[in-house]
Amino acid sequence: MLKEKLKNHHIILASGSPRRHQFLKDLKIPFIIDVKNVEEIYPKNLKGSEITEYLSVLKAEVFKRELRKEDILITSDTIVWHENKALGKPETIHEAKEMLASMSGKTHEVITSVSFTTSEIQKTISASTFVTFKELTTEEIDYYILNYHPLDKAGAYGIQEWIGLIGIIKVEGSYFNVVGLPTHLVYETLLEIANL
Repeated sequence: MLKEKLKNHHIILASGSPRRHQFLKDLKIPFIIDVKNVEEIYPKNLKGSEITEYLSVLKAEVFKRELRKEDILITSDTIVWHENKALGKPETIHEAKEMLASMSGKTHEVITSVSFTTSEIQKTISASTFVTFKELTTEEIDYYILNYHPLDKAGAYGIQEWIGLIGIIKVEGSYFNVVGLPTHLVYETLLEIANL
């Protein structure tokens, strides 16, 4: 359905995430991948969704001059917001362990913002999901990090992986948002842009 509506558009996904690639494939949206390096630095006074919205828009800036009339650029950013602090992708195994230990037995918020940029408009949407971990043992954290290499994931975990299966006891909001994209909002927004 959406594929037909988007037949006169050219979707560019600016993300290296295999999970985001799969979501667009599952939504039956034809797209190309174009990733440009952007230094993900944001003003320190930003909190929660302000951070992901800022970074999502920032990632689109480098494409703006080259967008053609039929292009729809999709950029996004995800953080884990926990105890008034943003947890991005850990840089070391030690940092990954610290992140998971800090979320053990507690609820954190996963925030994703997605920007849709054309040569004429830009729209940014955001979604929040609250995720609760059971008390994780040191052995469970070590096993996960050793076997699943979570350094490419915000908050050092993938909900769809082993740690999610054994450790997550409650999810409030979109599950797919935690995996990488609030797919229901992506679908709705692309439909809206296609109908403009």
